[in-house]
Amino acid sequence: MPELNDHDLLASYAREGSEAAFAKLVERHVSLVYSVAWRVVTNGHAAEEITQAVFIILAQKAGRISPQTIISGWLHETARLTAANYRRGEIRRQKREQEAYMQSTENQPESEIWPLIAPQLDEALGRLSERDRNAIVLRYFENKSLREVGAAIGAKEDAAKMCVNRALERLRRFFSGRGITFSAGAIAGAVAANSVQAAPAGLSQTISAIAVVKGAAAGSSTLTLVKGAVKIMAWTKAKSAAVAGAVVLLVTGTTTVTVKAVQRHEDSVWDTGQLRSAALSRAPQIVRIIPTRFPKAIEHGGWVGLTNDRKLGMGMTAEGVVLAAYDGADSRALLLTPLPKGEYDFIANLSAGSKQALQAEAKARFGVVGRFETVTTNVLFLQVKTPNAPGLRAAANPINSSFSSSPGRFSMVHMGLLAVAQCVEDQLRIPVLDQTGIAGIYDLEVKWDESNDPEHESLKQALNDQLGLELVPGTAPVRMLVVEKIK
Repeated sequence: MPELNDHDLLASYAREGSEAAFAKLVERHVSLVYSVAWRVVTNGHAAEEITQAVFIILAQKAGRISPQTIISGWLHETARLTAANYRRGEIRRQKREQEAYMQSTENQPESEIWPLIAPQLDEALGRLSERDRNAIVLRYFENKSLREVGAAIGAKEDAAKMCVNRALERLRRFFSGRGITFSAGAIAGAVAANSVQAAPAGLSQTISAIAVVKGAAAGSSTLTLVKGAVKIMAWTKAKSAAVAGAVVLLVTGTTTVTVKAVQRHEDSVWDTGQLRSAALSRAPQIVRIIPTRFPKAIEHGGWVGLTNDRKLGMGMTAEGVVLAAYDGADSRALLLTPLPKGEYDFIANLSAGSKQALQAEAKARFGVVGRFETVTTNVLFLQVKTPNAPGLRAAANPINSSFSSSPGRFSMVHMGLLAVAQCVEDQLRIPVLDQTGIAGIYDLEVKWDESNDPEHESLKQALNDQLGLELVPGTAPVRMLVVEKIK
């Protein structure tokens, strides 16, 4: 009798509560999850607790995981996020862990390569697309043939090979950017030989007994870890299928805008694909969100506005449209539900109530609502490291404040350090809180090399060298926009 696959086992547990089926899943994948956790936290006890948390999450979500999901890939990503959350907690209590070795040679044997890449391997895999990450996990963590990899990801063997090679090349570039330079083949050999180590004896049985009751018997620290991991998973930007929807018309007061009337005015609103406030002045009083008419015409999308919350946006993600509707910032938004893919244009151009109308349109279009809530979360504190740095020049005679930015540069005239914190927050996409205690007004400019710098170390160093400021990680209550599905 053929052995049941992962989804058959998960379905058996979800439908019938089969503890035997879930125990088989745990037995099959416990070493993979434990290995990911151990690489991130390098602590056996912590890795066991993280592994337990991951399988509790799997049990909780058993009935909601899509049949198209590759379970081993899902477990790897969940383990990575859970372990990363655990490690951030440790960092808050201790100094940052000692940096991993940052140099190697092209011809090092696998036994010497592995210690260099292991501390950062799962972070590197987290940077890959879901398809590429699944290919690496199947090929090198589970020792599947290219034919089996292709069957799992829905591709032919040759396409699976290309997918694996592409993913290896991206891993190579990731490590190269951190000073660890060797070939994609060397990475593949080291990962295949070392990525999965046996979990401690008895861990599988312990996890099965606790996870099948969805953590009811787990310790408080494990349940805290589960809650934190689930929250981070929800926070991670969704990669769901696009949600189709008909154009919804908004009726405001006694004015009803028909489809034909809206369509007649579209050319006057989105006539050239250029964001212009002037277009709002001549546009009709309408509120609408549509699939973009100018894909990729505007880098990263954007919006412009007038008084009374009147706004016009083009080439924006669904998340960007929702944030614009609520005047939220992406660094201070908590997404608790997936949003559609694709790009959108929008307009909210009523004489009054444009903000509320755009929020209602986002609710109808995307099925979400937003609310502001104070949440304790990870932040960076902007603090003084070197007082009286030369880059902090007292502002000249009072003039109008101004700000400009371009890749690798921003400058400010007659502004305070709160504006620096806000600018850095926009770059790093994490809340940055001003703790400098400096109330002065300055003219300043910061320049850095942002090429091949995914961790923004050049910007952090520029703040230190040019302004005498540093970014210190920590946690703090922050007013966040919480976006959730309509209940």
